[in-house]
Amino acid sequence: MPSAIALLRGVNVGPARPLPMALLRELCAEVGMKDARTCIQSGNVVFQGPARSLPDMAKRLEKAIERRQGFRPDVIVRTATELRAAIAANPFTESAADDPSHLVVMFCKGPPAPGAAAVLEALPRGRERARLVGREVFIEYPDGIGRSKLTMGAVERALGVPATGRNWKTLAALGALVEAEPEGVGRRSPRGASRVNRRRPDGRRGT
Repeated sequence: MPSAIALLRGVNVGPARPLPMALLRELCAEVGMKDARTCIQSGNVVFQGPARSLPDMAKRLEKAIERRQGFRPDVIVRTATELRAAIAANPFTESAADDPSHLVVMFCKGPPAPGAAAVLEALPRGRERARLVGREVFIEYPDGIGRSKLTMGAVERALGVPATGRNWKTLAALGALVEAEPEGVGRRSPRGASRVNRRRPDGRRGT
């Protein structure tokens, strides 16, 4: 069965939207996401599931989280092939290599609104660069993210569709976890993979 990823929007960013990763894995299993493994605490899951079922699984996971936790996050899914394509499409390769914490990829839940690229380009910014490629937006923050005028909320509004962002370090860790699946044996992992929530046979956490 092929690998896929689920990215949750806005979980564990404050006390109002907590989601323990153990509970997330449990709910993933309930909705049919097999062999679910989480990556850090921001709501990233690698699992096994047929591509045709991913949208339905995402909706069921949203409902399951709402039922258990009282809030409903958007769940954005990509196949392993789509994740690899997004990694390969990165237009800011120097930032990926030299400053991965300040390179953000925003994944859209659906196709961006017509004209989204032009709206995105017109947003106020400093030295930031942003590029819409398919259903992903690549954003380079050379001066940091916290005080930037080019906020992820502004980018999401320009896109006209829900989206969630991950920095390149997190994306690299997800890519490495996907490549660790049986179908990925022999493929090169993206640079910077780290902090995957999985247990070794001795019970300790490892990568």
